Amino acid sequence: MSTPDLVLYIGNCNYSSWSLRAWLALEQTELPFEEFQIWLDEDSDRTKRGEIGPTAKVPVLRDGDLLVWDSLAIGEYLAEIAPTAGLWPPERAARARARALCAEMHAGFQAIRNKLPMNVRARTPWRDRGAEVDADIRRIIDMWDSTRRVFGSGGPYLFGRRSLADAFYAPVVYRFRTYGVELEGEAAAWAETMLQHSALRRWEERAEAEGHAQPAYDREL
Repeated sequence: MSTPDLVLYIGNCNYSSWSLRAWLALEQTELPFEEFQIWLDEDSDRTKRGEIGPTAKVPVLRDGDLLVWDSLAIGEYLAEIAPTAGLWPPERAARARARALCAEMHAGFQAIRNKLPMNVRARTPWRDRGAEVDADIRRIIDMWDSTRRVFGSGGPYLFGRRSLADAFYAPVVYRFRTYGVELEGEAAAWAETMLQHSALRRWEERAEAEGHAQPAYDREL
């Protein structure tokens, strides 16, 4: 059997939210790929990651001699090489909205990133989030609700059918569960759909079993 051309480098399943985004996108394409996992707790000086990509970060996608080292760029690249996978919605208005959601996640929500790090294994209600975190939470919930209402009639995902937008907000579902953020209505239904998806369940099983810890992240809980 020949070796797949696609290789995805990821970090710890428990902590690496950007790895999860790229992994979900690649999983959706159903293209064969190899995976290499770098334990972030064993690569604190980023030596291993520096040997893989120019930013010394994960995820990184390799396709033969081509290297793509950013989650959003990986998603766009996969949408080009696997156009039938549906990573972007087919309708122009929905596609524009999906791109805007992904770009906002890619560039924003610094308060949530700093105060609510992804920790799939943890269950720790957060009692003092602060105004900036609460503002990020309200914005995300509003996007989930409004997107489902306007574009979600064709299925249980943000745009009805599964898309890159679902992959980009999947780590936030874990964050909200970890820190006890309450959801209702469309947002709650979508979050539960994601948690029950077979790909996310496999990722969660790996996070539970991998055993590697990052004490700095865990202390923040």
